[in-house]
Amino acid sequence: MRWALILFLVAAVFAIPDASPCLAHAKPSADVSRGPDLVSEPDISDTTSEPSSAISDISAADISDIAATGGASDVGVAVLDLETGQVVSTQGDKPFYSASLSKLILAVDALQQQQLSADDQDLIHRALSASDDNAMDVLWTRFDGMDAIGRVTTEAGLTGTHAPDDPSQWGEVVITADDMVRLYHYVLGSSVRDAVVAALSAAPATAADGFDQAFGLLGVTGAYAKQGWMYYLPNEVYLHSAGVLDNRYAVAVLTTNPTGNWTTARESIDTVTRALLGRLTVQG
Repeated sequence: MRWALILFLVAAVFAIPDASPCLAHAKPSADVSRGPDLVSEPDISDTTSEPSSAISDISAADISDIAATGGASDVGVAVLDLETGQVVSTQGDKPFYSASLSKLILAVDALQQQQLSADDQDLIHRALSASDDNAMDVLWTRFDGMDAIGRVTTEAGLTGTHAPDDPSQWGEVVITADDMVRLYHYVLGSSVRDAVVAALSAAPATAADGFDQAFGLLGVTGAYAKQGWMYYLPNEVYLHSAGVLDNRYAVAVLTTNPTGNWTTARESIDTVTRALLGRLTVQG
């Protein structure tokens, strides 16, 4: 009876989940909704630093106004200038459930293993490009997902990212916008760069589960990105887009929409992304 009710609720909003096990869970607890204190890395400065790059003219107020264009959505935005290491963000340290952005974190750890079979490499490519949940299920078990999140967090200097409370729910890895741009900064200077960039650059508009993942950064000229989407009971829609623009900016737009409506959530993240990229184009 419990599962019948859950299926009814999902069908009612035409939800196509990216990390489907999360559909059976309740709303995240209060401790998840509070943002951790952010500790800046030595080579990454925030908006209080002296202007030194093309994004230096984007103030904290500007980035907050851009996030506000998302309407009812709760939005975390971060941009990191890959040439200078400067970051601008709003709610950059706010925790969000990752949905499929955890696939990128796990892939970074897996790709650093000494020996990868052809099957391993294919699974990683599918998880990053078509956001294949079946591939991620295998990788999460094969490459020790829970500990992998911790290893990457340490190596990349992430401060608000951690493994899920429930080891079976990889969509509930906790991330922040600041950490996602830091992760790209790390990836692009590492041995896994080519494999990650190639897979993300090959992302199709339609994901493995049939979901239209062409929102946010995906499809923007000069950008590649990892997308995430998840419907979370009772009525939260997660849509995330995190990637790299023009090989200059690492960008993360994380959103949670309370309406339970995919169309509304998609319009929200697209509006925020357009506003943000408009400013980066002007500044760059």
